[in-house]
Amino acid sequence: MGIMKAFKDLGRKIAENGTVIETIKKKAAAKQKTIVLCEGEDARVVEAAADCVEQGIAKIVLLGNAEEIRAKNPDFDLSGVEIIEPATSPKLGEYAKLLYELRKAKGMTEEQALEQAKDATFFGALMLKSGDVDGLVSGACHSTANTLRPGLQIIKTAPGVSAVSSFNLMVAPVGGNKYCEDGMLIFADCGLNPTYTAEGLADCAIATAKSAMEIAGLSPRVAMLSFSTMGSAKHDLVTNVQEAVKIAKEKAPELMIDGELQFDAAMVPEVAALKAPASKVAGHANVLIFPDLQSGNIGYKIAERLGGFQAIGPICQGFAKPLNDLSRGCKKDDIVCAVAITALQAE
Repeated sequence: MGIMKAFKDLGRKIAENGTVIETIKKKAAAKQKTIVLCEGEDARVVEAAADCVEQGIAKIVLLGNAEEIRAKNPDFDLSGVEIIEPATSPKLGEYAKLLYELRKAKGMTEEQALEQAKDATFFGALMLKSGDVDGLVSGACHSTANTLRPGLQIIKTAPGVSAVSSFNLMVAPVGGNKYCEDGMLIFADCGLNPTYTAEGLADCAIATAKSAMEIAGLSPRVAMLSFSTMGSAKHDLVTNVQEAVKIAKEKAPELMIDGELQFDAAMVPEVAALKAPASKVAGHANVLIFPDLQSGNIGYKIAERLGGFQAIGPICQGFAKPLNDLSRGCKKDDIVCAVAITALQAE
C-alpha cells in the first residue's frame, strides 16, 4: 500500500470512528492492557481510573489506600478498579528484593530498598518491571523527576537506545490543514532532553517513527529539522543533525528518514522541489524531529496556539517498558488519553 493511500485510509478511519483521540481509545480497548496509575490521592486520577474501566480502554490498577480513596471519591464507580496500597501489599517484600538487586551496586541497602519500594511511583515501576502490569502513568501531582527517576533506575532504556525521549501528537484543527493530509503530525522532542548528541538525536528519530506507527497508525516520513537544508548552511549545530541522519539511516535503513531540512522544506512540496528535489521525505513529512528541546518546545506551542493544533503529550519513549509522565496541570481527560496511549505502547 502506497504511503499517500495510507494517509487517505487513516483519514477515512478517523472520519468514521470520530476524533483521533477516540480512535486511539478504540485501538487501546482492543488490546485490554493493564495500566498502573500511581496517584490514588488525586481526584483527577481516581476519576480517570473509573472512566478508563467504564469505557473499556484498559484494566486499571490504582495505588493508594482503598478506604481513603473510596471515602474521598464517593461519586466515582471504582468497582472495576483494582486498588493496591504499596505499604501493605503482599508483594512488597518481593519488589523490595528486586529493587535491592537492581540498586545494590549503587550502594542501596536492603532496608533502604524496602522503604523505597513503599513509594507509590517506585512500587508502580517495580510492578511494571516484574510484568504484573503492562504500563505506568504518573505525574499528576508529582514532578517529572519523581516519575522518570524510577523509570531510569528500574525500567531503564530499551536495548540499543542511548536516551529516553518524548513526542507530542499534534492533531490538526477542525477543517484540517493543507500540509497535514492525515489529520495529525508527530513532533519530537518537545518535553524531555534539553540537548542531544548525534546518536541520541538519531535514537529519538527512530523511536518517534515507531511511535508514529504504533500510536497513530502512520507510515512515518521523518524530517530531521535544522536552520539548514541539505548543507545550505555550515555550523556545528547543522553538523550534529547531519551526523544524526547518517546514524539513523544506518540503524534503521527500513525507515524513511531524511535531512537536514528546514521546516518549510520538510512540509511544503513547492519549497521541497527547490531545496531538496531528490528527497522522498521533503514536502511530505509527518514526523518532525527538532534539533533540541528549546526549538521543539517553542515549535509545538506555536502550532498549538497560532495554528490551532491540539497537542497531546509529551509521551515518553525509549524506556524498555511503557512509562509516561503527566503534567501537573492535567485534566481527567488528559489522563484517560495517556492511559490509552500507554496501552498502545505496551507491545
